[in-house]
Amino acid sequence: MIKVLIVDDERMIQELFSHYIAASSRYKLAGAIKSAANAEIYCLQAGVELILMDICTANNESGIEAAKKIKKNYPHIKIIMVTSAPDYRFIEKARDAGADSFWYKEVGTRRLLEVMDKTMAGESVYPDDVPTVDVGLAKSTEFTKKEVEVLYYIVKGKGIGEIASLMAIEYSTAKWHIKNLKEKTGAKSIAELAVMVARTKLILPEY
Repeated sequence: MIKVLIVDDERMIQELFSHYIAASSRYKLAGAIKSAANAEIYCLQAGVELILMDICTANNESGIEAAKKIKKNYPHIKIIMVTSAPDYRFIEKARDAGADSFWYKEVGTRRLLEVMDKTMAGESVYPDDVPTVDVGLAKSTEFTKKEVEVLYYIVKGKGIGEIASLMAIEYSTAKWHIKNLKEKTGAKSIAELAVMVARTKLILPEY
């Protein structure tokens, strides 16, 4: 049976994943931990063959960074990144880290077992796009790529001048993007806009 390590700081998710693994005839639980920082230790001790790695784990440890280290040292171990956060950067970051597959928690646990099977068979399963979330009055799909980039810097606490410099655009252009974002979302200020975005987990700059 294939030994699976669960890395997720939500107890309910750990229990749910563990239940489905136990009910499967193909997989066996090797362990369930909260922090990605401890994942590599389990790889050494428990003969792990597959990891279900949450991106945002306990103590702000990044599952993506942990996956990168594990794939470098143990390339035979398959890793499926799992998350409930629709941060637009996560899919690309997971690919860059060498993660074999990527799965959004809201899709359904039975679907996860299919992704696990395909991953162990050598397939790479990634979603075509991120989930759509409501940001104030707007859908996240209504934002342009430039607007999403502006939102990233807003959530990081950057001012208009800093955003313009970081994006290599004119100050007036950065201000125009922010004006459009406020109109779309209904936000009355940049601070309110940042709070709206953070609540939806559309952008989690700490990861």
